[in-house]
Formats: sequence, structure tokens, C-alpha cells
Amino acid sequence: MAYKVVDFHCDALSKMQLDSELEFTRDTRLDVNLKRMEQGGVGLQCFAIYLSERLGKPGFGHILDQIDLFKQKVLQSGVAAITSVEELVEAEAAGQPAGLLSIEGADGLEGNFHYLQVCYERGVRCLGLTWNYANWAADGILEPRGGGFTTRGLELVKACHKLGMILDVSHLSIKGFWELAERAEQKGIPFIASHSNAYRICSHARNLRDDQIRAIVSLGGRIGITFVPWFVKKSSVVEASDLLPHIEHICSLGGEKAIMFGSDFDGIESHIKDLRHSGHYLDWANLLLRHYPEELVRGWLSGNALSFLKAWLPQKKKAL
Repeated sequence: MAYKVVDFHCDALSKMQLDSELEFTRDTRLDVNLKRMEQGGVGLQCFAIYLSERLGKPGFGHILDQIDLFKQKVLQSGVAAITSVEELVEAEAAGQPAGLLSIEGADGLEGNFHYLQVCYERGVRCLGLTWNYANWAADGILEPRGGGFTTRGLELVKACHKLGMILDVSHLSIKGFWELAERAEQKGIPFIASHSNAYRICSHARNLRDDQIRAIVSLGGRIGITFVPWFVKKSSVVEASDLLPHIEHICSLGGEKAIMFGSDFDGIESHIKDLRHSGHYLDWANLLLRHYPEELVRGWLSGNALSFLKAWLPQKKKAL
């Protein structure tokens, strides 16, 4: 049986920005392409706008370029853009592959909240506040000083909460995580970690500590278990089954309804042995079904992510 999948993180847009010859339909140089989405039963893919260091100083123009690439290469291949609950429900009912835009790192917004508004108007619905290092808004998880948000960064959090932009803490510093958690709890607005695993299982800095996992769960957020091999296991060979201890651990902390997946396909150069591209998702689903009840597996593959989006994406405004 085919299981529809939601994948909350890939870097195909960044890859296509750096190589204009890449086409989305079936180019096997992309881990995520239309053919592979169909092979793997990926109904909804979140496409991150990540500004590669190869571009030089990140700017708003680079973000707009990737939004244009999303429209020209992804949407024109037959993928539906998801910006509202109604669009999500329609694409789901039609069985049409769909795409959601996110930004990975606020660097390219240049501290300009008008640029944030423009991104929202052009379909971006999630914002990862940092990449690994410091930007104008906050420190990333690998910034040695381990700071939190800047004054302007806290204003960004307020602006995103007001606008309805979903915030993503993958890559954010630990101090920044707790500063956001405090404000999210006050507002009753959850956030996600789109592509992070459990630190207790694999002690990579990018993985979530137990208290962070509990905080995301208690707020009603989501955790996208990721397929980055070095976030899974400290070994030269990592297999799909090595992800299971991360799932078990998050479940042990009350997170069975918070789990989703965020592969990080096209953002990595080495892969889990049997999870190399989005066409392998059905094999992953079958592995999960050998270990867990069908209801849980359906939730992890798509149900938990979809219920979150249906709760936190905007409703389309009806014409007067």
C-alpha cells in the first residue's frame, strides 16, 4: 500500500540556483525531483530557501531568485503551491503533489521586515531563524559564543507571530531556543524543528536535547527526524534502521504525535545507505511498518505534519 508522505526539508532550490542546468522533473542529480516524489509517495515537500556560502554575501535578491525557481521549475512541473489550508486540502483531495516554501536562515532578509512581508505574500510560510552561525537575528548552534536573539531578532519573532509565519528552530542556538520557547508559550504559538534528531542517541550539536524535545511537544510543535547520516549515528555506514532509536527516544518523551520527517535531501553529499533520495520513502515506510502499528506510521509519514499545517496555515480570505 502506498503511504502519502510529507517531507519538511530539502535543499533542491539551492542546488538549482547554483546549477541552472538542473531540471526538476526527473534530473537524477537532484535527490528530490518530481519522478522521485511520485516513486516515494511524497505528497507534500517543503522546499527550503537556503543561501549557499558560494553566493557570497546573502541578500534578499538571492531569496527572490529561489522563489522564482520554485515557480519556474517546481510549480510548472505540475506541483501545487501550498500557502493556505484550503490549497492543502484541495491538493490532498486531488492526489496532486504539492510544495511548501520555507527560508533556512534569516540572513537574506537583511533585517528588513518589509522583505519578510514580501516573502509571505509570495508564498513563504516557514522561517528557520538561523543556519549554523550568527546572523543579524540570532546565533546559530555552532556559533562559539552561544548567544541568543538580538534585539532586532526578538522583533522578528513578534513580526512572524503576527504574520502567521511558522518558526523553525533547527540550527538555532540553545539560548535562542529557550528565548523563543518562552515567547511561544506566552502566545500559545508552537514552533517546529524541521530537520533535527535526538541528542541523547547521537550527540551532534544540531540534535535536540531532551528538555528541548519536551518543550516542542508540550507546545504542540513538530520534530522532523532527519536523514543526515552524522546526525543519526557516529559511524562510517548508517542504515535506515539506525533512525529507529531516535524515534523510540522521542516517543519515550511523549512525542509520538510530534514526529514527522525532514530528510535534508539535496543538502547532504553522503546519505543513509538505503535512504538516498525521496524515491526511497516507500521502503522506509515498509521498514517502519515492520516495527510499529500502522496508525503511528501514518502519523509519522504525513498525519502529524498535515494536522499541524491545517492548524497553523492561514485560511483563505473570502471575497466580499
